[in-house]
Order: sequence, then C-alpha cells, then structure tokens
Amino acid sequence: MKPHFKQIVTVIFSIFLLSCNAEETDSPPPVITPPVVTPPKTPEPPISGSINYLALGDSYTIGQSVCATCRFPEQLKASLNAMYSSSISLKIIATTGWTTSNLLSAIETQKPESNYDLVTLLIGVNNQYQHRNFSVYEKEFPELVNKAIMLAKGDRKNVVVISIPDYAYTPYGQALAGDQSNKISAEITQYNNFAENYCNTNQIAFVSITEITREGLNSPSLVASDGLHPSESAYKIFVDKMMPKVKIALQN
Repeated sequence: MKPHFKQIVTVIFSIFLLSCNAEETDSPPPVITPPVVTPPKTPEPPISGSINYLALGDSYTIGQSVCATCRFPEQLKASLNAMYSSSISLKIIATTGWTTSNLLSAIETQKPESNYDLVTLLIGVNNQYQHRNFSVYEKEFPELVNKAIMLAKGDRKNVVVISIPDYAYTPYGQALAGDQSNKISAEITQYNNFAENYCNTNQIAFVSITEITREGLNSPSLVASDGLHPSESAYKIFVDKMMPKVKIALQN
C-alpha cells in the first residue's frame, strides 16, 4: 500500500471512530423506572381475641323500621369483625318508645353481667317526645352513664355515648310539628348539650350524629320507610363517625 493511500485510509478511519464516539456521547442515558414501593399498612391497635358489646337505647338502637342487620349496633359489629377478625358478641337492651326511666328499669330487670368491652348509650328522644320534664333527663342520664360504666367492667374508657337524632328533619316530624319544628330541634339540642357537657366533664367518649340526621329532608335516603327513623344508610354513617372513638375504647 502506498504511503499516501495509507494516510487517506487512516484519516477516514479516525473520522469514523470520532463520529461513533460522538453518537454514543449524545445518546440519552437509559431510563430506569424505580420499583413501586407500597407503604406498609398501619396495623389496627391490638384488642382482645373476643369482644363483648352491649348497646343501650331506644328505637334508634333497636333499629325501628330497618332490617335486623341494618341497625347501627349490628353494622358496628360487622365492621369490627371485618377490621379485627375477632369474635363479637352483641347484646341489645332497647325498645321503641323507651325513655331514660324505661331503660333504667330494663337494666335493673335484666341484670346484664358487668363484662362488656364496649357499651354504647343513645337515649333521650322519648323524654323530649313525651314532654317529660327536662329535670328527669338531668337526673337519669348520669345514672345511665354510671350504669354503662359499671357494665363496661367499671372502665369509663369502654363507654361511648351517642347524641340524639333530630326527627324534626323527617317527613313525620314536619307533619307532626309543622311550623313548630324549630321547637323540636331546640329541645333536642338542649338534651344533647347536657349530655355532651356531662360526658366531657367526666371523660366519657361522646359522638355527635345529630347533624347527619338534620340532612333528612335534603337527602331522603337517610330516612327509613316510616318517614321518621334513620335508614340503613344513615346508620352506616353513624358507625363511620363512631369508629375512631370505638377503636380507642377497644385498645388494650
């Protein structure tokens, strides 16, 4: 090979190598997709292997006009069972029309054991509906709370009090009171304020669901077929709002 020709070949080969290096330098770096990391699920606080639950109340607890599994104690039981995979035992002491006096008498008659891990109390609407003197509630509501504590193994932490629904925001309440529905609401508020203040003072968990029931006229699905009591859907919302306080009550 002639020297001049060898020089030409060398130059061409050098240009080719430089071109390849330039293309490699200019090419974008490979895209590396980071692995998807699923955050660990926060475990629920530990509870005992089985839960004894007692629900005290009236028509709102027994679930007037809804199916047996639709009332809030049963929905709460199902939610707890799914959440903790525990054995849930439920006892209900409640009847439509009961006042605080009726519930006290029923507890005295039935004499439930004092072995409950959770006790809920929802009472007072019939005191208002039957025009009982408010002083009766002022006397008997604290008695019922103390009974609930005694039945909850003597531990106030295991008691959850639920506010009274406002039936003025139902078709029945509107037909019953007409222009006087504001009076019903004002009296329900009086009962609930007393109960909440008592619970706060005595370190008892209190859950207000009254505002949920005050959507009954705007959201008819929240009212049962009788036009008065909460529906299954309303009770589901009750349970969702109760659950944070219930979890605390059930922690070891």
